[in-house]
Amino acid sequence: MRYYSPDMPDFDVVVVGAGHNALVTAAYLAQAGYRVGVFERRKVPGGAVSTIDHEGFRFDLGGSAHILIRLTPIPDELELYKHGLQYLELDPLFHASNAKESWFVWRDPERTAAELDERYPGQGAAYRRFMQDWLPFGQAVKEAFLASPSPLNLGRKMIWGAGFGRDWQKRLPQILRPYGDVAREYFSEERVRAPLVWMAAQSGPPPSDPLSSPFLLWHPLYHVGGVARPRGGSGGLSLALVRAIEAKGGRVHLDSPVLQIALEGSKAVGIRLQDGQSVSARAVVAGAHIQKTLGLLPPDRTPEVARGLRVGNGFGLILRLGLSEKLYYQTHPGDEARVGLGLLITDELQLNRAYGDYLSGEPTRDPPLIAMSFSAVDETLAPPGGETLWLWAQYYPYRLASGSWESRAQEAREGVIRSFERFDPQIRRKIVAELIQTPLWLENEFAMPSGNVMHLEMTPDQMFMFRPWLGAHEYRFPGVKGLYLTGASTHPGGGIMGASGRNAARVLLGDLSRKRV
Repeated sequence: MRYYSPDMPDFDVVVVGAGHNALVTAAYLAQAGYRVGVFERRKVPGGAVSTIDHEGFRFDLGGSAHILIRLTPIPDELELYKHGLQYLELDPLFHASNAKESWFVWRDPERTAAELDERYPGQGAAYRRFMQDWLPFGQAVKEAFLASPSPLNLGRKMIWGAGFGRDWQKRLPQILRPYGDVAREYFSEERVRAPLVWMAAQSGPPPSDPLSSPFLLWHPLYHVGGVARPRGGSGGLSLALVRAIEAKGGRVHLDSPVLQIALEGSKAVGIRLQDGQSVSARAVVAGAHIQKTLGLLPPDRTPEVARGLRVGNGFGLILRLGLSEKLYYQTHPGDEARVGLGLLITDELQLNRAYGDYLSGEPTRDPPLIAMSFSAVDETLAPPGGETLWLWAQYYPYRLASGSWESRAQEAREGVIRSFERFDPQIRRKIVAELIQTPLWLENEFAMPSGNVMHLEMTPDQMFMFRPWLGAHEYRFPGVKGLYLTGASTHPGGGIMGASGRNAARVLLGDLSRKRV
């Protein structure tokens, strides 16, 4: 069967998958006037940035806090606010609690520092020093994320752009250290340090991993971009992207799983769907997990270096709850505690014990939690008087030492509830709806091998120009002309940012304009 007619393909570009990065790529291409078709196996767009109705509540299925994308020009460039995206600002950004006392991270860093000094003398000054030392680095990392990870781009943006000047001899060793060590250099009070370390752990690596300090050092950027929520759920971003694509003549096909990427010789010329239909195109963008993308190609197209990609062993579990009444935090009962993210961690030992359980193949029995109750600012998420509470917990192995996730999901759920009972002892009687998202659930629902929401482990050997591997790092699949990559498997990795989608679009638009595809 011939897929491709150079005179009249079905589309200029077909996009495999409708995760938010793939939608961003498609939206830029459609905006530039190209005929774009997106094909997604699920019935809702957005991948892990999607929202569903669940037992009378609105539940996000993946990422919920919009932080990184607010540091990018994507919403403005794609005019997403004209297509229904409405962000609700959160302030405070986080509340940090050990179940005995709490403190707040406000959008204004000076307010945060002043309150820290009142509560923990000297720690506010440490916070100011941390902000001053590392805000330029955070800005440089952001700029590096918004460009292809070539050695030239990385050098220009991260080394010269970090603003270290004569201080580079002191700063560079800190960048190479574990983030737990760097946190201790700044903050002597564990009740301040532990929540910051816990926030850094959201990318996956534990506090003891070498070269992991950037996960802590971009904390100052939270004060720059803030934390926000799309009204109606996290999927509001994805729905706005779909509307932006369709407004420019693009088409988004849901419930349309792709069986294979079609090749003619060494050129990608379209896709074949599982229902047997063929779709031709000048170029193909794969937004799926890189291992899923490799599975859509003939086996001989997988380079040897790609066989060693590490997806890890899961790491997180989410318990999504619908409550019959409002939360009540014992340590800070005011409404401000329900608005932002709750960094709930008793001490650093709790995080280390959880990682130890994970290494032994066991679901942690006492997880630190990220608590999200965004119904406090968005009445569309819960019935009148009710509340949504979403609890992200770490660490949870995909491969268990004993039993299966089907048999042990309730055990893990109990551990999350027990941990949260420290903060609201009445939580059990308030639960009227729930969804347990184990690593196996995440794998099955989102086609994420091993349930790793970052796709590939976020370690130095799989980041920047090594993501997904050296040679595929500039969003072009090596050896297959016309095949491009985007998504969390590519630079800069996981999280709701859209940078990979924007970067891939810029590469492809350049190639299309120069008639390289």
